[in-house]
Amino acid sequence: MRVQIVDPSAYTPPYDHALCAALAAAGADVELYTSRFAYGPVPPAQGYERRESFYRLASRFRRARTRRLVKLAEHAPDMIRYRRAARAADVVHFQWLAVQHLDRHLLPRGRSATGAHGPLVLTAHDILPREPRPGQLRAQRRLYERFDAIVVHSEHGRRRLTGELALDPTRVHVIPHGVFEHLASGVAVAEPPPLETEKPVVLCFGLMRPYKGIDLLLEAWAEVDDAELWIAGMPRMDIAPLKRAAPPNVRFVPRFITDAELPGYFHAAHLVVLPYREIDQSGVLFTALAFGKPLLLSDVGGFPEIAATGAARTFAAGDAGALGAALRQLLGDRPALAAMAENARALAQGPYSWAAVAARTLELYRSLVRENRGR
Repeated sequence: MRVQIVDPSAYTPPYDHALCAALAAAGADVELYTSRFAYGPVPPAQGYERRESFYRLASRFRRARTRRLVKLAEHAPDMIRYRRAARAADVVHFQWLAVQHLDRHLLPRGRSATGAHGPLVLTAHDILPREPRPGQLRAQRRLYERFDAIVVHSEHGRRRLTGELALDPTRVHVIPHGVFEHLASGVAVAEPPPLETEKPVVLCFGLMRPYKGIDLLLEAWAEVDDAELWIAGMPRMDIAPLKRAAPPNVRFVPRFITDAELPGYFHAAHLVVLPYREIDQSGVLFTALAFGKPLLLSDVGGFPEIAATGAARTFAAGDAGALGAALRQLLGDRPALAAMAENARALAQGPYSWAAVAARTLELYRSLVRENRGR
């Protein structure tokens, strides 16, 4: 089966790589269509072809603002050029769409009555806009209707799309996010983190954005004095007020963390905390599972589905008191952390392994192709 995975803006290189490599290992002929990642090296292609065919001019510019403007100018021509390449695929699977209101008109054709065009699939990493503008939800629904199947990573995501957008339930498919095995398996060369401590480490990792609740975490952390909190990742917000409010046992690493550095942070962590105010699922969560790390999660989106496996605990989202109490309880209960870590390792080796994810994804592709040929 010829599969094309498409992530024009290279929003999630680790996810793209893991999915493509797993599909290729399962026997698919896989091509990844994307652009050059601006922030560092990406994993080498393993069993699939990587084609950086989007935004080739923009990639030459260092300034982010200039790069964004050039990308916008290149977007429509690159999408139209990609439509020609898509004719060779049995299935086209988009991961992200960079200009959604425009992309609805630029997508390759989906399945046809004659079977001349392969089905289109979209993974809804962001289920719905967090603060939708007037008319944006209707536009999102029209975009989703251009696809033959929508993949979500949780039952929560499926309920939102079938409930809030009234999408046909038969077109919305739950396939879990896989754990990032390649980051924890030695494929990436680990470097030690730049921080040293004798205390237990709680790690908050990933892009720093307002909805991720870092301010809430710092408020809760005021009651913790026998551990260190590491907050690591590239800021997408003003973090100066957060740094001023942080107690001495909080360390910030406000920059992009490469794949080579990442293992050092997760190996050092005794607990990974994600105090998000809203989310469906998180790549950081599945990175933590790959390293067998226990998780403390807010009770939003698909997070309770992970907690139900025993690999995580949840607290009431937005409640700093509940977060602080959960932190103190877990840090003082080593047997509980050990049991959660064991459950995390079991998930990483079982239903959330990329082999399991690839098998479910290929079965979806095959069902769509069969339906297409039967039309």
